[in-house]
Amino acid sequence: MRRKLKSGLSTRILETSLRAGFRKAYDTVRVNPDQYLAHLKRVHQLPVLSWKDMLRVDERTLNPIATRVISASTKTAALEGMGFGLGGFATILPDMGILSAITVRMLQKLSLIYGFEYSSAEEETELWFAAATAAGLDLGRDFIEKQAVERIVPRIIDRIAVKVGTEVAEKWSARVIPVLSAGAGGTLNYYFVRSWGRRAQKHFLDRHREARTLNALPHPALPATTPHTYRRPAH
Repeated sequence: MRRKLKSGLSTRILETSLRAGFRKAYDTVRVNPDQYLAHLKRVHQLPVLSWKDMLRVDERTLNPIATRVISASTKTAALEGMGFGLGGFATILPDMGILSAITVRMLQKLSLIYGFEYSSAEEETELWFAAATAAGLDLGRDFIEKQAVERIVPRIIDRIAVKVGTEVAEKWSARVIPVLSAGAGGTLNYYFVRSWGRRAQKHFLDRHREARTLNALPHPALPATTPHTYRRPAH
Protein backbone atom coordinates (compact mmCIF):
# COMPACT_ATOMS: atom_id res chain seq x y z
CA MET A 1 0.00 0.00 0.00
CA ARG A 2 2.78 2.38 0.94
CA ARG A 3 4.55 1.61 -2.34
CA LYS A 4 1.41 2.43 -4.32
CA LEU A 5 0.99 5.73 -2.48
CA LYS A 6 4.63 6.56 -3.10
CA SER A 7 4.29 5.71 -6.79
CA GLY A 8 1.13 7.82 -7.07
CA LEU A 9 2.82 10.77 -5.42
CA SER A 10 5.83 10.43 -7.73
CA THR A 11 3.53 10.38 -10.75
CA ARG A 12 1.68 13.52 -9.64
CA ILE A 13 4.96 15.34 -8.95
CA LEU A 14 6.30 14.39 -12.37
CA GLU A 15 3.08 15.38 -14.13
CA THR A 16 3.04 18.76 -12.39
CA SER A 17 6.73 19.35 -13.08
CA LEU A 18 6.49 18.35 -16.73
CA ARG A 19 3.36 20.42 -17.29
CA ALA A 20 4.98 23.51 -15.75
CA GLY A 21 8.25 22.88 -17.59
CA PHE A 22 6.71 22.49 -21.03
CA ARG A 23 4.36 25.44 -20.61
CA LYS A 24 7.23 27.68 -19.57
CA ALA A 25 9.34 26.38 -22.46
CA TYR A 26 6.43 26.99 -24.84
CA ASP A 27 6.28 30.64 -23.76
CA THR A 28 10.01 31.42 -23.46
CA VAL A 29 12.16 28.95 -25.40
CA ARG A 30 12.44 29.41 -29.13
CA VAL A 31 15.17 28.74 -31.65
CA ASN A 32 15.69 31.80 -33.83
CA PRO A 33 14.91 30.50 -37.36
CA ASP A 34 17.03 33.08 -39.20
CA GLN A 35 20.10 32.54 -37.05
CA TYR A 36 19.75 28.77 -37.20
CA LEU A 37 19.38 28.82 -40.98
CA ALA A 38 22.57 30.87 -41.26
CA HIS A 39 24.31 28.40 -38.94
CA LEU A 40 23.27 25.35 -41.00
CA LYS A 41 24.27 27.03 -44.27
CA ARG A 42 27.68 27.93 -42.87
CA VAL A 43 28.48 24.67 -41.09
CA HIS A 44 26.94 22.18 -43.52
CA GLN A 45 27.28 24.14 -46.78
CA LEU A 46 23.60 23.80 -47.61
CA PRO A 47 22.50 25.51 -50.87
CA VAL A 48 19.27 26.96 -49.42
CA LEU A 49 17.85 30.45 -49.08
CA SER A 50 14.83 29.67 -46.89
CA TRP A 51 13.45 26.85 -44.76
CA LYS A 52 11.10 25.82 -47.54
CA ASP A 53 14.19 25.07 -49.63
CA MET A 54 15.01 22.32 -47.12
CA LEU A 55 12.14 20.34 -48.63
CA ARG A 56 14.24 20.04 -51.79
CA VAL A 57 17.28 18.73 -49.90
CA ASP A 58 17.68 14.96 -49.96
CA GLU A 59 17.08 13.15 -46.67
CA ARG A 60 20.53 11.56 -46.91
CA THR A 61 21.91 15.04 -46.30
CA LEU A 62 19.43 16.02 -43.60
CA ASN A 63 19.40 12.83 -41.52
CA PRO A 64 23.00 13.10 -40.28
CA ILE A 65 22.37 16.73 -39.27
CA ALA A 66 19.27 15.70 -37.32
CA THR A 67 21.18 12.86 -35.67
CA ARG A 68 23.82 15.32 -34.48
CA VAL A 69 21.15 17.54 -32.96
CA ILE A 70 19.67 14.59 -31.07
CA SER A 71 23.11 13.47 -29.89
CA ALA A 72 24.02 16.94 -28.62
CA SER A 73 20.67 17.30 -26.84
CA THR A 74 20.95 13.91 -25.13
CA LYS A 75 24.45 14.71 -23.86
CA THR A 76 23.30 18.07 -22.51
CA ALA A 77 20.30 16.43 -20.82
CA ALA A 78 22.52 13.76 -19.25
CA LEU A 79 24.90 16.34 -17.79
CA GLU A 80 21.97 18.36 -16.50
CA GLY A 81 20.44 15.26 -14.92
CA MET A 82 23.66 14.36 -13.16
CA GLY A 83 23.97 17.84 -11.71
CA PHE A 84 20.42 18.22 -10.45
CA GLY A 85 20.20 14.53 -9.60
CA LEU A 86 22.29 15.01 -6.47
CA GLY A 87 19.28 16.58 -4.79
CA GLY A 88 16.85 13.73 -5.50
CA PHE A 89 13.19 14.81 -5.60
CA ALA A 90 14.15 18.13 -3.99
CA THR A 91 15.54 19.32 -7.33
CA ILE A 92 13.04 17.70 -9.66
CA LEU A 93 11.22 20.98 -10.45
CA PRO A 94 14.28 22.82 -11.82
CA ASP A 95 15.41 19.57 -13.44
CA MET A 96 12.12 19.19 -15.33
CA GLY A 97 12.19 22.85 -16.33
CA ILE A 98 15.62 22.59 -17.94
CA LEU A 99 14.88 19.16 -19.42
CA SER A 100 11.71 20.55 -21.00
CA ALA A 101 13.64 23.46 -22.50
CA ILE A 102 16.27 21.09 -23.94
CA THR A 103 13.56 18.89 -25.43
CA VAL A 104 11.55 21.76 -26.94
CA ARG A 105 14.63 23.31 -28.55
CA MET A 106 15.58 19.92 -29.98
CA LEU A 107 12.10 19.51 -31.48
CA GLN A 108 12.24 22.99 -32.98
CA LYS A 109 15.59 22.31 -34.62
CA LEU A 110 14.40 18.97 -36.02
CA SER A 111 11.29 20.63 -37.41
CA LEU A 112 13.36 23.31 -39.15
CA ILE A 113 15.95 20.85 -40.48
CA TYR A 114 13.24 18.95 -42.32
CA GLY A 115 11.74 22.16 -43.71
CA PHE A 116 8.88 23.02 -41.36
CA GLU A 117 8.70 26.41 -39.66
CA TYR A 118 6.54 27.29 -36.65
CA SER A 119 5.81 30.97 -37.21
CA SER A 120 2.01 30.67 -37.44
CA ALA A 121 -0.51 29.22 -34.98
CA GLU A 122 -1.15 26.26 -37.29
CA GLU A 123 2.57 25.54 -37.63
CA GLU A 124 3.01 25.84 -33.86
CA THR A 125 0.23 23.29 -33.41
CA GLU A 126 2.00 20.95 -35.81
CA LEU A 127 5.18 21.28 -33.74
CA TRP A 128 3.38 20.24 -30.56
CA PHE A 129 1.57 17.49 -32.43
CA ALA A 130 5.06 16.19 -33.23
CA ALA A 131 5.95 16.53 -29.54
CA ALA A 132 2.97 14.36 -28.65
CA THR A 133 4.07 11.80 -31.23
CA ALA A 134 7.57 11.86 -29.76
CA ALA A 135 6.06 11.18 -26.33
CA GLY A 136 4.33 8.10 -27.71
CA LEU A 137 0.85 9.65 -27.87
CA ASP A 138 -1.53 9.01 -30.74
CA LEU A 139 -3.87 12.01 -30.56
CA GLY A 140 -5.33 11.68 -34.03
CA ARG A 141 -6.29 14.54 -36.30
CA ASP A 142 -9.83 14.60 -34.92
CA PHE A 143 -8.43 15.70 -31.55
CA ILE A 144 -6.67 18.63 -33.22
CA GLU A 145 -9.66 19.66 -35.30
CA LYS A 146 -12.05 19.76 -32.33
CA GLN A 147 -9.92 22.17 -30.28
CA ALA A 148 -9.72 25.95 -30.47
CA VAL A 149 -6.32 27.14 -31.70
CA GLU A 150 -5.55 29.08 -28.51
CA ARG A 151 -6.34 26.05 -26.33
CA ILE A 152 -4.85 23.21 -28.33
CA VAL A 153 -1.21 23.55 -27.21
CA PRO A 154 -1.99 23.60 -23.45
CA ARG A 155 -4.20 20.54 -23.88
CA ILE A 156 -1.50 18.70 -25.80
CA ILE A 157 0.98 19.59 -23.05
CA ASP A 158 -1.44 18.21 -20.44
CA ARG A 159 -1.70 14.94 -22.34
CA ILE A 160 2.08 14.72 -22.66
CA ALA A 161 2.55 15.39 -18.93
CA VAL A 162 0.13 12.64 -17.94
CA LYS A 163 1.62 10.14 -20.39
CA VAL A 164 5.26 10.75 -19.55
CA GLY A 165 4.69 11.22 -15.83
CA THR A 166 3.01 7.84 -15.56
CA GLU A 167 5.68 6.05 -17.58
CA VAL A 168 8.78 7.36 -15.82
CA ALA A 169 7.51 7.64 -12.21
CA GLU A 170 8.76 4.22 -11.22
CA LYS A 171 12.11 4.66 -12.95
CA TRP A 172 12.59 8.06 -11.36
CA SER A 173 12.01 6.69 -7.85
CA ALA A 174 15.75 5.99 -7.58
CA ARG A 175 16.28 9.74 -7.27
CA VAL A 176 14.88 9.62 -3.75
CA ILE A 177 18.37 8.45 -2.67
CA PRO A 178 20.65 11.45 -3.36
CA VAL A 179 23.89 9.43 -3.48
CA LEU A 180 22.56 7.25 -6.28
CA SER A 181 20.36 9.79 -8.02
CA ALA A 182 23.14 11.62 -9.88
CA GLY A 183 23.89 8.64 -12.08
CA ALA A 184 20.22 7.67 -12.31
CA GLY A 185 19.18 11.22 -13.23
CA GLY A 186 21.81 11.47 -15.94
CA THR A 187 20.91 8.09 -17.42
CA LEU A 188 17.16 8.68 -17.36
CA ASN A 189 17.49 12.13 -18.93
CA TYR A 190 19.74 10.71 -21.63
CA TYR A 191 17.31 7.99 -22.68
CA PHE A 192 14.31 10.29 -22.26
CA VAL A 193 15.62 12.87 -24.72
CA ARG A 194 17.10 10.30 -27.09
CA SER A 195 13.82 8.39 -27.42
CA TRP A 196 11.91 11.64 -27.97
CA GLY A 197 14.45 12.78 -30.53
CA ARG A 198 14.30 9.57 -32.54
CA ARG A 199 10.50 9.47 -32.62
CA ALA A 200 10.32 13.16 -33.53
CA GLN A 201 12.90 12.68 -36.28
CA LYS A 202 10.81 9.88 -37.78
CA HIS A 203 7.72 12.09 -37.62
CA PHE A 204 9.40 15.01 -39.43
CA LEU A 205 11.15 12.71 -41.89
CA ASP A 206 7.81 11.16 -42.87
CA ARG A 207 6.37 14.66 -43.40
CA HIS A 208 9.45 15.63 -45.40
CA ARG A 209 9.06 12.61 -47.67
CA GLU A 210 5.36 13.32 -48.13
CA ALA A 211 6.04 16.96 -49.02
CA ARG A 212 8.76 15.99 -51.51
CA THR A 213 6.43 13.46 -53.12
CA LEU A 214 3.65 16.04 -53.50
CA ASN A 215 6.04 18.61 -54.93
CA ALA A 216 7.34 16.07 -57.43
CA LEU A 217 3.89 15.35 -58.88
CA PRO A 218 3.29 16.85 -62.35
CA HIS A 219 0.94 19.78 -62.52
CA PRO A 220 -2.47 18.93 -63.98
CA ALA A 221 -2.85 19.78 -67.65
CA LEU A 222 -4.68 22.98 -68.41
CA PRO A 223 -7.99 22.66 -70.28
CA ALA A 224 -7.87 23.32 -74.00
CA THR A 225 -8.60 26.91 -74.99
CA THR A 226 -10.62 25.85 -78.02
CA PRO A 227 -13.34 23.21 -78.09
CA HIS A 228 -12.40 19.87 -79.57
CA THR A 229 -14.37 18.92 -82.69
CA TYR A 230 -14.99 15.26 -83.31
CA ARG A 231 -14.10 14.12 -86.81
CA ARG A 232 -15.15 10.86 -88.31
CA PRO A 233 -12.05 8.88 -89.28
CA ALA A 234 -11.47 8.65 -93.00
CA HIS A 235 -12.00 5.27 -94.65
